[in-house]
Amino acid sequence: MNTSIKNDVEIIYPDSDGKPMADNTKQFECITKIKGNLDILFENNETVFVAGDLLWYPMEGFPKVRNAPDVMVILGRPKGHRGSYQQWKEENIAPQVVFEILSPGNRYSEMLQKHEFYQKHGVEEYYVYDPDKHDFSAFLREGDALVMQHYTTSFWKSPLLDITFEIIDSEFNIYYPDSKPFLSFLELNKGMKNALKMVEEERKAKEEERKAKEEERKAKEEERKAKEDALAELALLKAKLAKKSSLKK
Repeated sequence: MNTSIKNDVEIIYPDSDGKPMADNTKQFECITKIKGNLDILFENNETVFVAGDLLWYPMEGFPKVRNAPDVMVILGRPKGHRGSYQQWKEENIAPQVVFEILSPGNRYSEMLQKHEFYQKHGVEEYYVYDPDKHDFSAFLREGDALVMQHYTTSFWKSPLLDITFEIIDSEFNIYYPDSKPFLSFLELNKGMKNALKMVEEERKAKEEERKAKEEERKAKEEERKAKEDALAELALLKAKLAKKSSLKK
């Protein structure tokens, strides 16, 4: 919880609105997948802050004017933990990109209010996805309005994030700028395990190769030593024969 003083009155900005992050597992998994992959996308950029289900207060002195986007991206603000995003403490930079993942409990009036809030307070890109209906909508700022985009293909690219959204055969996918797909935690974990397995197999293969080369080196060394011993024995034998021959004379 954060507070501020205005006209000698303490104003409280709660860190929670009492509402759940998600209403079901499908919505929750989609939110965490988007948030987690955006963290990965911007992990090396210290001036991009990504948050999930964090209350955003756009105006000081108005604690009831707030919203908690499922996921929001703020370009130009440092990473770090926050109880809420109080815009006047963040160089007055509003979230530029906002995501909302719908659940069966979302009402049309509620989503209209969210749209009007994001439109009024400076959001540049607003994305809405319904995982039950497989419906994806993109809104971009045009002047003072967030306008729905009418795209003719199954792809849509975010101008600010450079990520691509795709809906094909009721499958909703998001891709990094290098075309790699956003993955769930389970998929990322599986990929990590596969990568570790490949590294271990490569290590074992190199170890086997090293052992084979060592065995080859030892075999050659033993062969060389055997030849030297044979030559030494032959030389000794020749010397004995030569000595016997000289004694006979």
